[in-house]
Amino acid sequence: MDQQQVGILVFNDVEVLDFCGPFEVFSVARKNFDTGLEAPGPFKVSLVAETKQLITSRAGMRVQPDYDLVNCPHLDILLVPGGFGTRREMDNQPLVDWIAERAWQASTVASVCTGSLLLGKAGLLEGKRATTHFMVLDMMQELFPGTKVERGLHFVEDGKLFTSAGVSAGIDLALSIVSRLLGEEAARMTARYIEYPFPETNARRVAVA
Repeated sequence: MDQQQVGILVFNDVEVLDFCGPFEVFSVARKNFDTGLEAPGPFKVSLVAETKQLITSRAGMRVQPDYDLVNCPHLDILLVPGGFGTRREMDNQPLVDWIAERAWQASTVASVCTGSLLLGKAGLLEGKRATTHFMVLDMMQELFPGTKVERGLHFVEDGKLFTSAGVSAGIDLALSIVSRLLGEEAARMTARYIEYPFPETNARRVAVA
């Protein structure tokens, strides 16, 4: 498999673990860990933002994007994280249009937490199964009535679309993408390398009323 280009969208008030968790998974994933991490892996991970200006996360971490929307290269995998900033970005039509265009081109489209709301605004959840942070499930169903909202699942696969529950669930989502593209054994080895329990079940880990 040729190296996959992974673009993770970032914006002000993005949730740190939403994008850092998947970034770590994709950046260390390997079919074989015997040679270590010196050689390029199967995924090249980049951060993309509306502009190249520093992004300030919800917790105050400042992040330098690799690309802006104009100079971003072709993406095989588009991942949209969540955070309080998604509420504002839902009304950012140029960004929503960019997500829709890049999602059409990508072979895999994913969201973590409330990043799914941006996918929904881009028209990508219509007729699809999806999930989001447990506190936003009702909002998702209200905003996107054509979506089958999965309340009991930690992450959801529907064709090339992957969505997950909140924050740390993005690690499990990224491992599920690695499993699809590289095989389960590679995903298990990646989880072992980062000392994270491989998701043996897809049941949501937080009770939903």
